[in-house]
Amino acid sequence: MLFVIFIGFNLFAMEWQLGFWHEENAKFILSMSAAVLGILVVFVLHTLSRFSAKK
Repeated sequence: MLFVIFIGFNLFAMEWQLGFWHEENAKFILSMSAAVLGILVVFVLHTLSRFSAKK
């Protein structure tokens, strides 16, 4: 849930008039990519824990 809040905040805080890849938006893009990576890691670890519980 925390990662989704980070993504939402970064989408809100970006300056869209400058463009997505502008230097001013680099900190928000980095933070969003870390949040997406965190969601993926949590999903993979949860899936692996379900596989190990079945054995």
